[in-house]
Amino acid sequence: MELGIVGMGRMGAGMARRLARGGARVIACDHDKTAREALADEAGVECVEGYAALAAQLAGERVILLMLPAGAPTEDALRELLPLLSAGDTLVDGGNAFYRDSMARALELSQRGLRYIDAGVSGGVHGLAHGYCLMLGGTPRSVEIFEPFARILAPAPETGWLHCGPSGAGHFAKMIHNGIEYGMMQALAEGFALLAARKEFEFDPGRLAETWRHGSLVRSWLLDLCAEILKQDEDLESVAPVVADSGEGRWTALESVELGVPAPVITMALMARFSSQGGSDYARRLLATMRASFGGHPVQMK
Repeated sequence: MELGIVGMGRMGAGMARRLARGGARVIACDHDKTAREALADEAGVECVEGYAALAAQLAGERVILLMLPAGAPTEDALRELLPLLSAGDTLVDGGNAFYRDSMARALELSQRGLRYIDAGVSGGVHGLAHGYCLMLGGTPRSVEIFEPFARILAPAPETGWLHCGPSGAGHFAKMIHNGIEYGMMQALAEGFALLAARKEFEFDPGRLAETWRHGSLVRSWLLDLCAEILKQDEDLESVAPVVADSGEGRWTALESVELGVPAPVITMALMARFSSQGGSDYARRLLATMRASFGGHPVQMK
């Protein structure tokens, strides 16, 4: 019951703590001294700076969990880590990688005698207390090796984790999960915006959200978060109306096009995020100018 974790960000650090508190020995690796120091008081977690130290501290067939952003950070880590690994070791990628990249990586690593699991992870900063939802892709033997750790990380040993299928299935499931998340978040945000706009009813959005949390069909963890946010600041005037998007939402929309499966809610939620980032500004300026040209309507200038 020992494993290494590379990446002590919010998710990686929380997972290291949960695993250690569940009885595992964790060797945590991060180049950031501050991240290592934050875990110095956690019993069962030993922090190291480099990959050579990480590999040396683990015995037998090693299990190493990567909790790094997809793309260059993961690629750079693998480039340094792979020469230190041996046949029979298991790499688990918990970042939000594109599922096709994960399928290619699984094939490449299998040719080196290494096992690979693509792990979709959901739970965010609350995972330490409540557990992480894990969507695992890989061979049955690879997942069997990781199962003891999955049972600790999950909300309960028997629930909240799943061997979804072969390599790529875990990250594909997480991609779709995040697309659904986009749509749910957008629907809640639009609903509360409509409530806020009908001033004469003097809604207390925080209390209404709290009411919906109990017995209503829209109750969910996202609604729980809305209730907490709106209790503290119902006007949200200090928050800029800009919403970032991750690769997951874009990949989900592109997948719907490739498969010919309509996903209008997810796609429109993604478009709303693009709009908040200024992606609609040029089109809006042109619309305003067209109205002025054909109807003489005034154009607001900066």
